[in-house]
Amino acid sequence: MSDIFIDIKNILNLKDVDIKDYSPLSLAFIGDSFYELAIRSMVVSRGNCPVNKLNKRSSSLAMAKTQYEIVLSLDDFLNEEEHGVLKSGINSKINSKAKNATLKEYRYATGFETLLGYLYLTNKSDRALEIIKEGINRINTKENKE
Repeated sequence: MSDIFIDIKNILNLKDVDIKDYSPLSLAFIGDSFYELAIRSMVVSRGNCPVNKLNKRSSSLAMAKTQYEIVLSLDDFLNEEEHGVLKSGINSKINSKAKNATLKEYRYATGFETLLGYLYLTNKSDRALEIIKEGINRINTKENKE
């Protein structure tokens, strides 16, 4: 199966860059966009509706608090390498704060986005999508039990 990043890189003639040259926050920058595209794709696939409803549905999943909950739910799902990348994002020096999140939630959300960016840029988009799907399924299952 073709990977999204490989297609983008080839079509746009982007140069190869060593993943080690990216800071955790640079990985989070691209990971945020990857996550947003995945979430919006999921929301749109549920059917056509007004854009304000689409935005409301997707923004609840994109919140730092939701990403924090996803990270907490995935401890046993991530491999050692993924845990390391996640931790590098959580521990990165962040100079901003989310509007509606605690510092801890924001750090974990940054770690989650760092992991997604890392997987995307290392041609493992399928794994990134598996992680997103599993995380959302787990938090939805938890909410339904409560």
